[in-house]
Formats: sequence, C-alpha cells, structure tokens
Amino acid sequence: MLPASARPDPAPDAPDGEAAGGAPGAKAPRPVRLIVEQLDALTGAKQVSLGEIVLSFGRTSFLPVMLVPALLLVSPLSGIPLFSTFCGLCIALVALQRVAQRQRLWLPGWLTRRQISGAALHRGVRVLRRVADWLDRNSRPRLQFLVTPPMNVVCYGLCALVGLTVPFLELVPFSSSLLGLVVSLIAVGLLVRDGVYVIGSVLLAGVALSVPFFVVAKVVE
Repeated sequence: MLPASARPDPAPDAPDGEAAGGAPGAKAPRPVRLIVEQLDALTGAKQVSLGEIVLSFGRTSFLPVMLVPALLLVSPLSGIPLFSTFCGLCIALVALQRVAQRQRLWLPGWLTRRQISGAALHRGVRVLRRVADWLDRNSRPRLQFLVTPPMNVVCYGLCALVGLTVPFLELVPFSSSLLGLVVSLIAVGLLVRDGVYVIGSVLLAGVALSVPFFVVAKVVE
C-alpha cells in the first residue's frame, strides 16, 4: 500500500473549491489547469513514478489521480508503446475503488513503481495546458443530478469500463486519445458538477468505440 502523504488529504469527491482547501462552495477558477500545473511541478526530476504523482495529490484525491492518466492519453505520450495500457489500468483501478465507496486510494506496487521520463512528461504537459484551459473555460455547474449521488457511481462505473477497454484498443489509431478524453470529460464533470460534460462523454464514447469497426472495415476492403 502507498505510504500516507505528508499533507492533509481532501475529502473524496469534494467539489473543486473544497478539494483545494477553500471555503465550502468556493469555486476554483481553473481546477483542471491547477491539476496540470501540479503535475508539471514533478517534471523537474529525471524520472517520475505513478506513486510520486499519487502522493503529490493525496490518497483521497480520487478525481485528480483519475484525471491525470486520462489527460495523458490525450497527449502525444499515448504513442509510447504500452503507455495507453498503463493509463487505462490506472483509470480503471481508481474508478472501481470509488464505485466500491473506498475512502482512501490503494494501487499495487507494480503499478506505482512505473516511471516516465520527467522531460517526456513535461512535453506532454505543455500540450495538456491547452486542453485544460478549454475544459475549464467551458465547464460550469449544470444538470448536477447527473454527477451527484447516486448517479456519480454510474459515472465512475463508466470510467472503469472505459479504462478496461483502453488496453484492447491501444493499436487502433486515435482510440486511446478519444477514450482518454471521455474519462477527462467525466472527471471534470464530477469535479465542477457539470452534467453536460457527462452527456458529451457518452456521445464521444460512442464515436471512440466505432473507430475500431471503421478501421476493420477499411482493412477488409
């Protein structure tokens, strides 16, 4: 099990203002960008492990820890062999623990020891800043019944399903990035209570899952 973080952890599923330690109901101006910047703060090291990323956010910060690999799938890093599989498994494990209502995150040692070059991670983060800004700029509290109990469990279940699907589609062009965007939309929707993002993610998931059939049809022709 991962060692406890040195700083107090926010409550699971807390709205972004509460997760950041602000007053309840306070809205952080750019929650996704803040997560990306916190990730970038780790890239000065030669190698960055998943365990270090988890500790930087805290073991009860399920949403940021799930959002980070989802965003990385959207970045050029998804082209690294087996990187998408690694991110998909991480997403699935985090999401399944929230479905099970765990209060503290646990990840196996073989996963937390996986490392990526700090320089490569920094290059990916540079791309993610634009994605984060778009997600922040267009999100706001809407259709909140879709992202609050009991529907939030359904959202996490969908993330787990998407995460488990990623390894099977790693070799299919664009599939991993589209599925990463699906999870990103759901995670941001949960973070800022935006049900519209969840609806968009379901539509995008349909598109992502149609890509393999399109590729197979082209190959058969």
